[in-house]
Amino acid sequence: MLDVAIKNLLLKRRNGFRTVLKDISFSIPVNNIFTIVGKNGSGKSTLIKSLTDLLDKRFYKIDGQILFNSQDILLLKKNELMELRQKKIKYVFQDAINSFDHLKKFGYYFNKLTKNLEETEELLNFFFLPDPGILFKLYPYEVSGGMAQRISLVLVLLTHPQIIILDEPTSGIDSPIASLVLLKLKEFASSANNSVLLVTQDLLFAKRISNKIAFLFDGNLTEFFSVPDFFDNSNNEKLNLFLNSYTEIS
Repeated sequence: MLDVAIKNLLLKRRNGFRTVLKDISFSIPVNNIFTIVGKNGSGKSTLIKSLTDLLDKRFYKIDGQILFNSQDILLLKKNELMELRQKKIKYVFQDAINSFDHLKKFGYYFNKLTKNLEETEELLNFFFLPDPGILFKLYPYEVSGGMAQRISLVLVLLTHPQIIILDEPTSGIDSPIASLVLLKLKEFASSANNSVLLVTQDLLFAKRISNKIAFLFDGNLTEFFSVPDFFDNSNNEKLNLFLNSYTEIS
């Protein structure tokens, strides 16, 4: 059974030891989509990168525990950490196009990850992407940022991880494509032993996709609320300040 728990995570910048994330704790139950919302600069991207020790240790100091199936990620050896990233925990970053080597065609990545052409074609077709005969011959700089984000998600799904972590999954894509992303992530989270964690400013998408939502503000993370409680909460001052700064969601 998938078990993900973050305990007392404290993140500081080594330059002056400014605290970026303050005593953050939460767990992600299996078959759930958990969303962290917050504005630019709130530390959302920094938080998700810290979960698999992706931050440059020359600039950041991390304390606490990040447990994945009872293993503390911060204590893993380099080869163990690489295996975890390759097989169990996968990311789709906001700036997906720069996740690729611009000197390698997309075929390089697909051929490296899977031999299942049928599944590949099915996912590409689902996201309205070119078929393998065309896409595999393209370089990353030949596609838009939105296409690169969808291609990145397809590659992640083809590896069948246990958890997918996404950074602003609706940036650079239009509403119909966002709905496809929503459907596929819900399908992923509800099957097998999987979960999804995403960070976003898109409150409407968060409202549609999430099982629970938390708010990151000034390095502090609220508890995770059910969707109705998050949007209707009248007793949490920080939540009210956050929600009032956005256009009302109908």
